[in-house]
Parts: sequence; C-alpha cells; structure tokens
Amino acid sequence: MMKVGLVLLFAAYAYGCGTPTYAPSVSRVVNGEDARPYSWPWQISLQYLSGSTYRHTCGGTLLAPNWVMTAGHCIGSRTYRVVLGEYDLTKDDSYEQIRSVEKIVVHPKWDDNCLSCGNDIAMIKLASPAILNDKVQPSCVPASGEIAPHNDPCYITGWGRLYSGGPIASRLQQALLPVVGHSVCSSSNWWGSYVKPTMICGGGDIRSGCHGDSGGPLNCRGGDGRWYVQGVTSFVSSLGCNTLQKPTVFTRTSSFTQWIADTMLQY
Repeated sequence: MMKVGLVLLFAAYAYGCGTPTYAPSVSRVVNGEDARPYSWPWQISLQYLSGSTYRHTCGGTLLAPNWVMTAGHCIGSRTYRVVLGEYDLTKDDSYEQIRSVEKIVVHPKWDDNCLSCGNDIAMIKLASPAILNDKVQPSCVPASGEIAPHNDPCYITGWGRLYSGGPIASRLQQALLPVVGHSVCSSSNWWGSYVKPTMICGGGDIRSGCHGDSGGPLNCRGGDGRWYVQGVTSFVSSLGCNTLQKPTVFTRTSSFTQWIADTMLQY
C-alpha cells in the first residue's frame, strides 16, 4: 500500500519538478561561479535565529510545496526558518518567500557523533506551503535505488564558504562536480571505508562543497531532461574543502526515497 502512496505522492508534483523556468548556465567552470538567478528554484536557505536576526546555516531542496529536504547534521535545538526564492543573501529582491517550520523529522538512524555512518538526512515541513512560481519550484526525486553513473556531470549549489576558512557567498554559487563512482570513491587512496553505499561522491579536484553548503542538493539532469536531487551535501575532508581525491560526499537521495515518501505521507 505504501508503494502506491509513493507513486501517487511524487506523481502529484511530477508535472512541475526539475524544470526551471530560467535554465541554469551549465558551462564547465573550473571552480564555483555565481549561478544564474533563480535557475535552481528548489534551492532554499535554512536559517537560524541568532539574537533578533536570522543567519544562513545550511542549504536544502524543495520537494513539494510544504516539504524541504536537508541534512541531519544541519538540525539542532535552534529556531529555524526556510527562505525560498532566495538569490543574494544580502539583498531583499522581493521574490523571497519566508516560511516558519511546522515540523522537523531527522532520520531515526542519524548519529550526530558519526558523520561517516550515513543517514545524514532530514525533512522539514513548512508551516504554510510555498507558492510555486517561476522562481520557486520543486526538484524531482530519483527512483529508489537509482545510481547516478560515474562522471555524471552534476552540480552542487549553495551559499557555502568560497574556500576553506573564507567568507560565505552572498550570491548563490554553482560548481560542476562530476560523480565519482562508489568503487573509486571507496578505494583506499580516496575516502576508503568512510564512504558507504548510501552515499554519493562528487568532485575530487579543485571543485567542492564547503561549510555552509551542507544540506543542499547535488543536481543531476536525468535522461528525461529534468533535474533530480541525487544527493544531500554531507561532508568534506578535514584537510580542506578542495582536497585532491577527497570529493564532496553526499547522502544518496535514492537510498532514502521510500523514507522521504513515508515521512511526507505520515505528517
């Protein structure tokens, strides 16, 4: 019965997922660059209350009008809000939609003390649904068990630090992070046993995610031309964000498709 619910759940949004009004500029950049405004319309900024102001802490992906996916390690005891339709964190462009949080569901097997143990995923239910328009749209969710192929030209997006120890970006960044197949990424001179089959690697050269990108999407174009969120940004090397043969590691979305659907149906 639940599998039927899964199909219906994603079918309800399939007509509008992964097809941005403003096509991303997907040139093969050697490092991060400013994204074309609103070309990743499912990208959200997860912000926490600090004193009387909210500050960006993580990224996330809009999957349905009232549901956002992010990383488990992004969630703590703070007060959060979600900003959709965001591009420049330092400006109010009047396209932003700010939503308070009704409920946060962190994966039950996520362990804050063991980032490499996996299950680094959480779902956020918005207090009121996003208004879908040309600047706010959901990403597609891959089928359960789907594996993005080695060298698949995927893109990481977010407002993370521009380099290790550097400032966070004000404008949304994107960078080409080709997928590194599990057999390569889990080899001894790459990540070794730190990388589980429920994870997906991308990059491994001068391009990578960095602090502040956590929770955001690894965007991969499917054979149908739509964009799918194949990964949730999880961790980078303690040696630095751009360490050779230590690609950015993501939670593999397709390992949790059923859990995502169950969560959205349950709450």
